[in-house]
Amino acid sequence: MSSPADILGRYWGYTSFRPRQLEIIESVMSGRDTIGLLPTGGGKSITFQVPALLMPGVTLVVTPLISLMKDQVDNLRRRGIMAVCIHSGLSRPEQQLAFDRARLGKTNLVYVSPERLQRSSFIGELRQWQLSMIVVDEAHCISQWGYDFRPNYLKIADLRKEFPDAVMLALTASATPEVVRDISEKLQMRSPALFSLSFSRNNISYLVRRGEHKEETMLKILNNTQGSAIVYVRSRKRTRELAGVLQAAGISADYYHAGLLPEDKNARQNDWKSGATRVIVATNAFGMGIDKPDVRTVIHYDLPSSLEEYYQEAGRAGRDGKDSYAVLLVSGADKALLGRRLADAFPPKEDIVKIYDRIGVWLGVAVDGGFQQVYDFNIEKFCALNHFQPARVHSALGILTLAGYLEYVDDNASMARVMILADKREFYSLELDSDTDAVFQCLLRSYPGLFADYVNISEERMARDCGLGTERVYESLLTLSRMHVLHYVPRRLEPYICYTQRRQLPRYISLPLAVYEHRLERARARMESIKAFAFGDGGCRVRDMLRYFGESDAAECGRCDYCRDEYRRRHSPEPLNEEAVLADVRAVVAACGQGVSLTAFAERYRSRSDEAVELLRRLADRGCVELRAMRIYITEI
Repeated sequence: MSSPADILGRYWGYTSFRPRQLEIIESVMSGRDTIGLLPTGGGKSITFQVPALLMPGVTLVVTPLISLMKDQVDNLRRRGIMAVCIHSGLSRPEQQLAFDRARLGKTNLVYVSPERLQRSSFIGELRQWQLSMIVVDEAHCISQWGYDFRPNYLKIADLRKEFPDAVMLALTASATPEVVRDISEKLQMRSPALFSLSFSRNNISYLVRRGEHKEETMLKILNNTQGSAIVYVRSRKRTRELAGVLQAAGISADYYHAGLLPEDKNARQNDWKSGATRVIVATNAFGMGIDKPDVRTVIHYDLPSSLEEYYQEAGRAGRDGKDSYAVLLVSGADKALLGRRLADAFPPKEDIVKIYDRIGVWLGVAVDGGFQQVYDFNIEKFCALNHFQPARVHSALGILTLAGYLEYVDDNASMARVMILADKREFYSLELDSDTDAVFQCLLRSYPGLFADYVNISEERMARDCGLGTERVYESLLTLSRMHVLHYVPRRLEPYICYTQRRQLPRYISLPLAVYEHRLERARARMESIKAFAFGDGGCRVRDMLRYFGESDAAECGRCDYCRDEYRRRHSPEPLNEEAVLADVRAVVAACGQGVSLTAFAERYRSRSDEAVELLRRLADRGCVELRAMRIYITEI
């Protein structure tokens, strides 16, 4: 029988586990509920992917981001590991294929969003599986005290009642002790084993740089450091602007945000990972699930909204253990910007209800209709026509999602997908026009695996290979789909809304305290924590951050900007004494009877020669000495 080390070497090519990984694996394989508290870069995924290949049946992974589950499934498949993800962006045939594979034991891991657990039909499907392990990724989302609380995560506890024999593993990279206790209680875990690593990252220097000219500071930092870098900002527009600033300064850079086409995301991500692009300017959509070990610098151009977010994003630096920098750029306006951001994140309740109603009208969803229906949703067009601020509509949609009225997904830009349905023997009897035949042959030639699963395709690439227009390729694929030769899922570019309840009249919309008031209160407290970190001067920044995460015995790091400044204050010598230097000049001049070389005299002070020259210039300004042709003369003896 294979061991965890065998699986690690066979599929990942590693010869040893990272700290705490093996302990977590052995704990869940022994059947014990387990909590893994591993900081960013600690390798959380390995702790459930390895045992999923050793345990019988299916491992169910609950994770909040569709984009993240897609990335993980794609990575696993490239390693030869069978995994599927189930979300509302899939077509019915795709969902059914995923269900069939899980039921027949032909997949090891199934990734789902927490919203999926609300559907009784899905729970009924789960009962037909051999479910061996339930993994809760980003487990802080289940806690009311977590920075990204999601009420739908509370549904995970129902799985414990349905599948009492399945072991449960909860994983998170950023949780205070209060959140860890809440995770255990909310998931109804049975005497869970807790494995954690210190949040301390001794190879990262956490630095705060204050000033009104952030662009200049950013350029100075990148020009004085080497290696790959990430610059985090809060808006898609700014990603493009700052990438342009870096390129104009001769620094290899590109930008990344959730609104890019999948092909562009993949290309930019791959160029950065390979080193072809040095700096990626990105929103927080970038970085989840990306394990690039040699990131030397992470710059936050804009303040994040919480210390948890900052820790996770800054922690993408230095995963190889080498010296790295996490730099937070702060200006005088940032405190006010945080306040406005909080107001945008929690619009008045009556505005949220109004937005919900207008969306239903705009999409043409009848009252009491729309249940489990998916609608493309162009938020910019909706806001323009209804005179809403996009930031507030986006926040309202998030709150309505948490309240369970709908599911809003804006990270769903997905490539087109195809799966062959017909048997190979049927190909010979197909009657296709020349263009459709060319497209079909190109498809068979360019994309392996079409007979076994849905495969991502690029209509643009096929158009180039066939010498046809993209629209013609699209029409040909639709023709083949209508003939049941294949199933074609066109590319989805728009964000979408899925109604998780039938559309309600405004008077029936109720936002629970846990979704609005409690979250607002905690968001305000987290905002104060990042403000204290960014603007405080009361001590070591890393020590204060570690204490926030419950490490009460944390010591000064010796590497942050506060510790560095304190070291210089303690070890810098006293300023040169003007009277002593003047007496020294007089003694030297008296000994030689003439003026002395300014440079030669300054060298008497060794490493402080620049300070000595500056002091002599001040003495000259006051008339105590005279400087002529770089020589010093005494004006009063």
